Amino acid sequence: MKKQLNRSLFKSFVICFIALFTFNLSFAQDKAKKIDQLMSLYNQYGQFNGSILVAEHGKVIFKKGYGQANMEWNIPNQTDTKFRLGSISKQFTAFLIVKLAEEGKIKLDVPITTYLSDYPKATGDKITIHHLLTHTSGIPNYTSVPKFLEEKSKEPYTPQEFIKTFENLPLEFTPGEKFRYSNSGYFLLGYLIEKITQKTYEQYLQETILTPLKMANTGYDHNEIILKKRAAGYEKQGKKLINSSYIDMSIPYAAGSLYSTVEDLYLWDQALYTNKLLSAASMDSLFKPYISFGDESYGYGWFIDELLNSDKSKLKIVEHGGGINGFNTLISRVPADKNLVVLLNNTGGTVLGEMNTAIRAILYNQPYNQAKKSMALELSEVFNTKGLTAGIDSYKKLKADSTYRIKEGEINNAGYQLLQSGKTKEAIEMFKINVETFPKVGNVYDSLGEAYLKDGNTKLAIENYTKSVTLDPSNESGKKVLEEISKK
Repeated sequence: MKKQLNRSLFKSFVICFIALFTFNLSFAQDKAKKIDQLMSLYNQYGQFNGSILVAEHGKVIFKKGYGQANMEWNIPNQTDTKFRLGSISKQFTAFLIVKLAEEGKIKLDVPITTYLSDYPKATGDKITIHHLLTHTSGIPNYTSVPKFLEEKSKEPYTPQEFIKTFENLPLEFTPGEKFRYSNSGYFLLGYLIEKITQKTYEQYLQETILTPLKMANTGYDHNEIILKKRAAGYEKQGKKLINSSYIDMSIPYAAGSLYSTVEDLYLWDQALYTNKLLSAASMDSLFKPYISFGDESYGYGWFIDELLNSDKSKLKIVEHGGGINGFNTLISRVPADKNLVVLLNNTGGTVLGEMNTAIRAILYNQPYNQAKKSMALELSEVFNTKGLTAGIDSYKKLKADSTYRIKEGEINNAGYQLLQSGKTKEAIEMFKINVETFPKVGNVYDSLGEAYLKDGNTKLAIENYTKSVTLDPSNESGKKVLEEISKK
């Protein structure tokens, strides 16, 4: 009788386990279906061309490629397609620095001149490695220097040579005082790694992270090397796609020169839950909110935010985006639930943050916004091909159409494309749309002021630059333009 009872209990347990497993599998499949429908629509609307991987509770529930890795040869994107990462590279650089600190080879709270004796002492004595890691050094961002793309980005440099191009620039603020994103800081961190280890940044990265984690499809990208399954990069001109402009990969260096796949970045994500490469204390130091700005904070190579769950509890999010000629990327993690979203796109800037928000909502069974058509892409096409009047008329129609959405960044980029192609009047109208839609954002007035200045309308340029710096007192470039205008 007792054996019969035990068998019955065992059977019941097995049946319950199978039922629970089937239920969870069905639930995951339902989420995967929703994610696929969402991303297919973004692809259809010309806003996502790349690869995606989504993991829930540490398990991959969806991965897929959309669109083309190479449009000349109609080669599709797949989950092992290699994409340039841009600033996602920074989390690897930060990891290497923390690894050196754990081994006692560097200290994070000492001046960078302790290890970089050739760096100017006037500023270097005030800047610590911690400041570089957290974008609080005050060193101007070299990619924001005027004419950077035209004059510097296409030539090869050694790390030491390139540091000379920005090391004597005056600091934008007292180190540690505020957050301002700076590729220059992470470039210096790469050089620091080389000085400490006596190895190239690429060699130390390979032996410390990539080889131990078997990330065989990740590495430092080189223009001249033939790399199998590497996606080509494209950029949008309205609705038209063109080959992206060239950048020598010695320029982004430790701030943005890596390539990877969605599958390799899943291996990276999983390793961050272990102490295989770093102690628990060192790993935790990567994800501390050292400096806050707006609703976000920054750790070491990661942006840190919070998600309000349906039960009003807060979940910590650690994530980072990347952008480099022809590529736009994002990795977003919710460590408490081991949830992961990786989005790698090879058609330039797009709304990956919006996609990520919708995917996260799907994972947490919350309502989410479906993809919409980009008004910026539509208007850019009309302004480019049909002119000023047609563009204005098109805007009047589209803003009443609920299938379109306006994104500040997209409209701004479209406006600058028009400005750079000599269509100044059209650019002004594009920027005016941003001012109308986002009247409390300082950047939209800055862009409109620039367009008016180029058009020769000094009065309206002053009016918009003044509005910009009033709304955004940190807009130093806007203040400099106003000073220059007043001198003239």
